[in-house]
Amino acid sequence: MKALGRRPQGARLERLKASPRWTGESFRNQHPILPGLRDPNTPLPTFRDFLCKSDRRVPPAPLPSVDPLARWARPPGSGLRVTWLGHSTALIEIDGLRVLTDPVWGLRASPLRALPPLDLVLISHDHYDHLDYPTIRQLRRRKMPFVTSLGVGAHLESWGVASERIIELDWWESYTLPQAELTITATPSQHFSGRTPKTRNSTLWSSLVIRSPRHTVFFSGDTGLTTEYETIRKRCGPFDLVMLEVGAFHPAWGDMHLGPENALKALALLGGSAFLPIHWGTFALGMHAWDQPAEALLQLAPGAGTQLVMPRLGQPVEPSDAQPVEPWWRAAGEGRRRRGLGSVVGGTLPKTLPWPMD
Repeated sequence: MKALGRRPQGARLERLKASPRWTGESFRNQHPILPGLRDPNTPLPTFRDFLCKSDRRVPPAPLPSVDPLARWARPPGSGLRVTWLGHSTALIEIDGLRVLTDPVWGLRASPLRALPPLDLVLISHDHYDHLDYPTIRQLRRRKMPFVTSLGVGAHLESWGVASERIIELDWWESYTLPQAELTITATPSQHFSGRTPKTRNSTLWSSLVIRSPRHTVFFSGDTGLTTEYETIRKRCGPFDLVMLEVGAFHPAWGDMHLGPENALKALALLGGSAFLPIHWGTFALGMHAWDQPAEALLQLAPGAGTQLVMPRLGQPVEPSDAQPVEPWWRAAGEGRRRRGLGSVVGGTLPKTLPWPMD
């Protein structure tokens, strides 16, 4: 039950109620949904669809990975390096500082023990695939600040993170790391929040800009396509690296997730840059094949003139020196088909779900 988190209360609740994005009962997206993002003729998947139709929704074998420890022991020559660690988790090394985004490892503590010292942890919003109770319980033992969206600090504090190490931001608010030239700015995204149906949109969701004197990185968190990205470019760009979500897309909720095609449109609105796709290949949160986002980008990126940065899991890469993409994920092979999730679930399944779930 502790993983459900806690609702904002007291001064934290009063602060979020003062946000322009607060409607009186919950947060809401500010930008009108662009035409065509959501297909009204596409039915929502049922719970049984989600559990039972699992053909190719998960990799048939573990994805290829690289041990980053030796590279992490040496500073990046360009001053900017990123290591994708799965889903939306990445270690960003920026001008001598280390920033970890949306860390999710569940009960597997070994990646946490292997991490180098961290200067900052960023959490875009409170969905389970971005805010993970066991991971936070491990990270709380370290002394770095946690920067997140309004209201999310209630979860962190209830899980043992000291209140003085929690910084909550509304859109366009910034935090500068003490005694360091590193600034985090919360910027708009088009999504939603909540860890239970009753807490939907009770905390804010954000994209985040990470800026040092020499480099600027954009991290999308979860989002649908919005022209607010053009405003982000004007106010915070240009970017040396853009990290955009590309998985868990479905036509029925196309306004809440990007998918590959809309990610390239979002990248253009942000002014272009080296592009690291995130939020794919880890969790079966959509109905598409697990590798569909990667394969689609491999086909679409050349026509868009996009510099794709798609390293293996754990492979540190400097965006200024990124090599042409090789489809390394295909090495997972066809493998033995995993048993459908529905085969291990008994009883009667509900027909509907509050889609999307992330």
